[in-house]
Amino acid sequence: MKIKRNLVKRITAGVFTGAVNGIFGGGGGMVAVPLLSGMLGYEDKQSHATAIFVIAPVCLASAVIYIINGYAVADVIIPASIGTVAGGFLGAFFLSRFSSKAVNYIFLAIMLIAGIRMIF
Repeated sequence: MKIKRNLVKRITAGVFTGAVNGIFGGGGGMVAVPLLSGMLGYEDKQSHATAIFVIAPVCLASAVIYIINGYAVADVIIPASIGTVAGGFLGAFFLSRFSSKAVNYIFLAIMLIAGIRMIF
């Protein structure tokens, strides 16, 4: 029974993460991290690393739909993709060097800045 409950929680977290990412064109990772750590009980660094891995196919699926519907700006896609991949490598490199507490504070700061920016 516990295995089924955990599977349902994981699927629920995945559906919610994917929906947020699909609706807003990103942000699924910001939802996935608290779900992985809070709802599923994973360690902070595991939550961040897993969120990155889980978001990749979600972003690809969303991107395909956005391109098909003409929402994506073609001259931005390739340069932004190159920068995102480079940033992903750097972020993964630094994740192993920061403490879990530092990772949480950085995550909190980014979420706070993003939230404030959305208001103004």
